[in-house]
Amino acid sequence: MDIQNVGSNMTEVGFDGNRVLYSYSTPVAAWDNAKGKWVRTDKFWSQTTSRHINKWLKMNAWIDAVEVPQIELDKMVA
Repeated sequence: MDIQNVGSNMTEVGFDGNRVLYSYSTPVAAWDNAKGKWVRTDKFWSQTTSRHINKWLKMNAWIDAVEVPQIELDKMVA
């Protein structure tokens, strides 16, 4: 497991080929290795969390992530 602080209140956790962005303590976006695509939560948490997601996806050169239910991100890290 690899854990990196990627910004204020933004943490990236890598495991099993996946990379998950946490905004504060909530998983909100990821590289889903099993699906081979970038995903982001369909739940609106806050303007700040939306900025975190967009910044992280841009840092990874991928803006058009697929929206998935929050439960999928929760299950990914469970």
